[in-house]
Amino acid sequence: MKSGSDQRIVMTLDAGGTNFVFSAVKANEEIVPQLTMPSHAHDLTQCLATIVKGFSEIKSKLPYEPVAISFAFPGPADYPKGIIGDLGNLPAFRGGVALGPMLEERFKMPVFINNDGDLFAYGESIAGFLPYVNGLLETAGSPKRYENLVGLTLGTGFGGGIVSKGELFLGDNSSAGEVWLLRNKLDPAMNAEEGASIRAVQKTYARATGVSVEQAPSPKDIYEIGMGTQKGNKSAAIAAYHGMGEVVGDALANTLTLIDGLAVIGGGVAGAHSLFLTALVGEMNAPYVFPDGQKRPRLVSKVYNLEDERERLEFLRGGKTTIRIPQSERTIVYDPIRRTGVGITRLGTSKAVSVGAYAFALNALDAHTGTHAR
Repeated sequence: MKSGSDQRIVMTLDAGGTNFVFSAVKANEEIVPQLTMPSHAHDLTQCLATIVKGFSEIKSKLPYEPVAISFAFPGPADYPKGIIGDLGNLPAFRGGVALGPMLEERFKMPVFINNDGDLFAYGESIAGFLPYVNGLLETAGSPKRYENLVGLTLGTGFGGGIVSKGELFLGDNSSAGEVWLLRNKLDPAMNAEEGASIRAVQKTYARATGVSVEQAPSPKDIYEIGMGTQKGNKSAAIAAYHGMGEVVGDALANTLTLIDGLAVIGGGVAGAHSLFLTALVGEMNAPYVFPDGQKRPRLVSKVYNLEDERERLEFLRGGKTTIRIPQSERTIVYDPIRRTGVGITRLGTSKAVSVGAYAFALNALDAHTGTHAR
């Protein structure tokens, strides 16, 4: 049964360093209002109590018993065993915390935990960006369809997930899609997250305006300054988001070299895409310069900004042509343009994570009937 018509209920959580967002999903739709609670990132006892309270409150609002808990939690972690390691954004977690087993004992149901980037990508592949793009292609009369998706989350950190032909790729150590550890193009001694996160935007703006990072405006304010709706250094604001786009574009180009699929962006910074998406796609289409001085594209596929109407129409049109089969009277339709597209979440980040968590739990339950395998 497809998750979009499944009547089972799964309780979900999108856990961040500042807030926890609880919900419950049935048939790929949230069926209760989201419940947001502070994470108490520095106090393990309070943090665990918050998680139990959040799920308890959600459970009390459901029409019938849920079949599982499934949620996103930061790593490092042994996700299959439900053990959380030493976290940067939630420093209360140290030395290995068996969060999954604790919740299984408390709520008497299977518990599934994954990385937020993984579940975001999974949700967008099921009910968000991937079906959206394939629907546009179908409407345009194009035979082209996509089955692979890279999802990126831009916010406090820089996360990622990979989905191929309906399957979430997790890796042997629960460490696939760790895009934050790619090299930072603008500062190669650092990882990409230092150039692709909230703090990166604030640091760049602070450096350009001569203020401390602590005095820098929030990323939302910097976005509004860049758009001219708030007073401030507009050129510095634009440059801050442009730099982030360049770093993300470089990391995404490296990722798509191996994955060859569409890419979708979510997270708290995604709303500022009008200031960074052009730079991001431009970086992906930028050429390499070879020893003979010739410039050649760094990617096999041309990358399109699917939030730009002109580029979206060109992407949908493709290069469909009719060619004759040698030594035959027959013809065949051929599209020689290898292409991919980048766009913004169609579900919203938290909902995409919830849908991904929901589908992951149902798939695991169906594949391991009678067990609590994660």
